[in-house]
Amino acid sequence: MPTPLDTLNASFGLPGTLHFDEAAPGLPVAHITTPLASASIALQGAQVLTWQPTGQQPVLWVSKAAIFEEGKPVRGGVPVCWPWFGAVPGKPMHGFVRTRLWQLRGAELDAPGQVVLRLGIGDDVATHSLWDHAFDLELTVTVGSTLTLALTTRNTGTQAFEITQALHTYLCTTEITQTTVQGLDACHYLDKVQDFAPYQQSGAVTFQSETDRIYTDTTADSLIVDAAGGRNLRIAKQGSASTVVWNPWTDKEKTMADMASGEFHQMLCVETCNAGPDAVSIPAGGAHTLVAIISVE
Repeated sequence: MPTPLDTLNASFGLPGTLHFDEAAPGLPVAHITTPLASASIALQGAQVLTWQPTGQQPVLWVSKAAIFEEGKPVRGGVPVCWPWFGAVPGKPMHGFVRTRLWQLRGAELDAPGQVVLRLGIGDDVATHSLWDHAFDLELTVTVGSTLTLALTTRNTGTQAFEITQALHTYLCTTEITQTTVQGLDACHYLDKVQDFAPYQQSGAVTFQSETDRIYTDTTADSLIVDAAGGRNLRIAKQGSASTVVWNPWTDKEKTMADMASGEFHQMLCVETCNAGPDAVSIPAGGAHTLVAIISVE
């Protein structure tokens, strides 16, 4: 009798380009290798775990202490936070789709060296117990010399609903104290480290301590300048009015079982969001697409 992995490989595998294995029991992962890039995507959470353009160092960061276990969030890659971003009392942090198994809806080569995966999830009894709305959520992942993530929310119910959301991108950097984020100058932000106090950014974002900020009302690209590593990463976005910048630093890292000591030096989150005051209202029958386009410069 074929296993779920056998079925995935038979239905969606692309010889020499796309195959499936398990990171742990019940955690299938798609592995993509093309002349342009390699990547891996977990079906739990539709979470891109790795992406590395050919000839480049890895772009996405995953903790050495990440927990690969059914129903547990993975520290790294690009978790999908939906239908809420952050904490809601009595409910899972960052929503419920990042720890649920998504269905693979399609896999194809759409250009030389470029693979597109479509993963989806819909409402059921369990989701209604947490968030009582009918929906279809689909993530389209395009792997090539750039990485494009397009998250489409469809309201399949009869009443409007409101969401906050994020493509919670963890990036590799060589040394956080020598890393800056450009593109947010003059933007207003809420500082979570200071009880969401409002501030305005002046110049590039730099890092000397724990940083956890929601930059609001911004559609700009973010340019992550890794001075120690000699490369820049760009995140362009569409359908996004917020950008979150996060690094846990020393004390916060110590409270996190799924981060190894000192790892904060080599990682940074720059997240494509609609968060804080930038919630999105979707009418019955309507849809919204959130897009992040990640490239190496």
